Amino acid sequence: MKIIYYDQYEVLKVPCALWQNGYRWSSSVQKLESNKTLLKHLAYKINATGPISVAEYMREALTNPVSGYYTRNDMLGPDGDFITSPEISQIFGELLGVWCVSEWMAAGKPSVLHLVELGPGRGSLGGDILRVFTQLKSVLGEAEVSLHLVEVSPKLSQVQAEHLTRHQQQEHDAKEELVYRSGTTHTGLPVCWYRRIEDVPKGFSIFLAHEFFDALPIYKFQRTEKGWREVLVDVDPESPDKLRFVLSPSRTLASATFVQHDEKRQHVEVCPDGGVTIQNLANRIAEDGGAALIADYGHDGIKTDTFRGYRGHQLHNVLEAPGMADLTADVDFGYLRKMAGGQVTCLGPITQQSFLKNMGIDTRMQVLMRSCHNKDTQAQLIHSYDFLTNPKKMGHRFQFFSVLGRGRLAQSKGDQKAGTPPPVAGFTELGRQ
Repeated sequence: MKIIYYDQYEVLKVPCALWQNGYRWSSSVQKLESNKTLLKHLAYKINATGPISVAEYMREALTNPVSGYYTRNDMLGPDGDFITSPEISQIFGELLGVWCVSEWMAAGKPSVLHLVELGPGRGSLGGDILRVFTQLKSVLGEAEVSLHLVEVSPKLSQVQAEHLTRHQQQEHDAKEELVYRSGTTHTGLPVCWYRRIEDVPKGFSIFLAHEFFDALPIYKFQRTEKGWREVLVDVDPESPDKLRFVLSPSRTLASATFVQHDEKRQHVEVCPDGGVTIQNLANRIAEDGGAALIADYGHDGIKTDTFRGYRGHQLHNVLEAPGMADLTADVDFGYLRKMAGGQVTCLGPITQQSFLKNMGIDTRMQVLMRSCHNKDTQAQLIHSYDFLTNPKKMGHRFQFFSVLGRGRLAQSKGDQKAGTPPPVAGFTELGRQ
């Protein structure tokens, strides 16, 4: 990473490791529409108060109420900027539905089951899981099942409502109401939308976060000869309509707070919002029972510079056309584990390939292939399976991580019949369960 000195700030000439590794940016092959309103807003803020943190830049670019990427776009699917696993094959959602039921059964089949999804995309994953719940109605019995979606994007909440409830839904105008949209599925299950996880009703809950944590704002820090310095976003003085990365001239509150004293890496990304979220989940699980399953790009505290953008299924310069592209960074599962604390137990991360195979995706594929006689459909099934499990595609790129109640893996005492509690599905090979 080359550093150029400019006034009191050190300018990062090559801000992303991805740039050095030969990745081709979408901006190099096509002229992108520019979100001038958001760029002017950011430039005004920076010129008035100085360079801003990467976290603040991400927050504005993704969730600005007027011009943010998530608040004004439907970015999923072939015509969007990226495709998620639930959009590729319903098998993915079906297996996660089985996982939810498995954890509900391991908890003793509570009378209430809240399915809570953070950042539910188009609602495909929730829809697939609810279909599994319907198929396993004899297992769920009289349990009171409901779906709770935490979504900040008005546009996406409309898409989710159309997918999950059709016309059986309504908006709530009052800003003081915790639920801003509600509806009913065609099978009669209630669905509610919230802006914050804290607003979701308490009770036994299975929390799902698929490609949620990677979009939360991160702070970036660089080790220098003078110590740790924060990476900031500034206006380029030579091109006022462009942004650049700079290093803080001295320690900032963020660098003093978020960088661990024993950190060995040269570059670090920290996501405080992710830490707060995992603590909220841990508290809810410890108090009310339940489990959380997180699936995302990620690592176990070893990667450094992963901040990147996507537009039109291609990598995109993160500082170009803010609000017009998705911004993401790999999830540090080691950090999440540390922030979850001792009141819960964490499993993983393990690769998506391992998790899905442990959940029985191979067996499910065999059943589908035997029952399907259409060659085009069979080819699509094989393609989807390969995309989800191939190590060179999603198989190793995505990781699964689980948060469980402290007593979930503890052996029962004084009950020889109970013995060892059931293994956690997906994190144990089927042959060993």
